[in-house]
Amino acid sequence: MSVVQDVSKSNESKKNEEIVDEEQDVEDVEDDSTVTKKRRKRRKKKTQMNTDENDTNEKVEAEEEVTSGVTKINMDGDVEGDKKKPRRRAKKKEVKEIELETKEKMQTDPPSVPIHELFPTSEYPVGQEVEYDGRMGKLRITSEEKRAIERSRYDDYNDARRAAEAHRQVRKHIQNWVKPGMTMIQICEELERCSRALIGEDGLKAGLAFPTGCSRNNCAAHYTPNAGDPTVLLYDDVTKIDFGTHVNGRIIDCAFTLTFNPKYDKLVEAVRNATDTGIKAAGIDAKLCEVGEAIQEVMESYEVELDGKTFPVKSIRNLNGHSIDAYRIHAGKTVPIVKGGEATMMEENEFYAIETFGSTGRGIVRDDMDTSHYMKNFDAPYVPLRLQASQKLLGTVNKNFGTLAFCKRWLDRIGATKYQMALKDLCDKGILDAYPPLCDIKGCYTAQFEHTIVLRPTCKEIISKGDDY
Repeated sequence: MSVVQDVSKSNESKKNEEIVDEEQDVEDVEDDSTVTKKRRKRRKKKTQMNTDENDTNEKVEAEEEVTSGVTKINMDGDVEGDKKKPRRRAKKKEVKEIELETKEKMQTDPPSVPIHELFPTSEYPVGQEVEYDGRMGKLRITSEEKRAIERSRYDDYNDARRAAEAHRQVRKHIQNWVKPGMTMIQICEELERCSRALIGEDGLKAGLAFPTGCSRNNCAAHYTPNAGDPTVLLYDDVTKIDFGTHVNGRIIDCAFTLTFNPKYDKLVEAVRNATDTGIKAAGIDAKLCEVGEAIQEVMESYEVELDGKTFPVKSIRNLNGHSIDAYRIHAGKTVPIVKGGEATMMEENEFYAIETFGSTGRGIVRDDMDTSHYMKNFDAPYVPLRLQASQKLLGTVNKNFGTLAFCKRWLDRIGATKYQMALKDLCDKGILDAYPPLCDIKGCYTAQFEHTIVLRPTCKEIISKGDDY
């Protein structure tokens, strides 16, 4: 019995040990499950954190793409960009630059901003373009050969257009600024100050082409006041304002008539229409004599009533227009304003000053008053100079004016002194030409209008034309 009991006890103990072992296994399993659950929870948290971070990153990237797209649109289509902050800084800088550019593009009153700053691309406004008449005119427009010739002369045209834009803005200012009671010196100094500022005066590269003409009443041309001239502009005066600008020698010669009393309106209308007629008649292969005949026909179809008397308007026969070349205001060809001139033809790429003078007097002018205009002879031969003053003055002229016209006031402005004898000596030797004022009979009135045109191969361009007249 004892043996059986011992065996049974040993079996029960084995069972108990197996049960305990199973419970321990279950507990171990349970412990493992809880561990895995915790690990799973941690993993879920990590994945959630990662997804949240990815979402936020995607949102930030999307916002950056939107902002970069806006900056791309606003900032001249710049497609690529790396970071947000640099873009904002660049945007602020570019906005400031744009604001500065817009400020620079605004002209002042009175005008003082140079033309080349108003047009930073250096492409200046084209003047009024007019097609040539007839069948050949149409062929010129479509001719590729003529277009190629035009492109080869672009720099010359562009220089002239820059000078023309300066001329337009200055004359518009002067037309609104001049009032009766001002001295002629005051008017000339204001006009020349504005012209120098707008053209961006730079020695012989850019500046004034000739002295300001402000001829009054019976004086038709070539008058500008010398130092100490007390002449005052009056309400009943008929004043011709004639001035020129140039860039690299490409001269713009343009003039208008200034009046305050409406009784001179018919005289002004006659001369303006005569100038427009001359421009219309001018063109490639046009004969100069035919241009003059057309001008005279229009000019002398007008009459003017002044103080109860009627006066016919006459073309001044010994004044005329002229061709223009680089640094040469009178290039050799003349454009008459009466019939009977030369049958010389106009040619491609020539510049012309079409100017007309109308008078209530005889229609013939002569030298009068004190000479103020001088110009170096373009074809002057070498002449030995004995006077030291003449040598010094010639050096001053070559340095500051070259073959462009100048006046005594301009010599005073650059510091020249005691030059009267030297001027006479240089004129006597044919090195300088003198241009005294030209006047009709006393008591009459003269008017002038003038434009610069270029006969381009494809069309005629009135470079100096503007909305002021």
